[in-house]
Amino acid sequence: MHDTFPIPNIWMPHRVSYGETDTMGVLYYAEYLHLFERARGEYIRRCGMSYAEVEKKGIILPVREAQCRYRSPAHYDDLLQVRAGISEWTRASLRFVYELWNEDKTRLLATGMTQHALVNKEGRPVAVPDWFRNLTFSD
Repeated sequence: MHDTFPIPNIWMPHRVSYGETDTMGVLYYAEYLHLFERARGEYIRRCGMSYAEVEKKGIILPVREAQCRYRSPAHYDDLLQVRAGISEWTRASLRFVYELWNEDKTRLLATGMTQHALVNKEGRPVAVPDWFRNLTFSD
């Protein structure tokens, strides 16, 4: 397993549904970004606040860049384990990283990252507020 993955991090299980697959029964490539989004939301939630609450406090996290490296296919009805963590904070942005593993975490299926700006409701960049950077992680 990836020993340099950022701490703290979360694991989120996900069962591949039929609607997430292509005609070959393989997890459709764009669905990986949806899994990253779900894991990102779960990470923030485990830090004590939902993403909806973050937005209510005036911080929006638009994706500036997204990347996914596909290593091995996932199939219909597979139980996957999605790992998410924050690998980098800058003054007004952050980077989430992700790993997608098979059920028993013996086969790495994909890796990815999303880079996010922090903006206010008017879409203007803002510095990472202390309350956001210092959310307490609990598992």
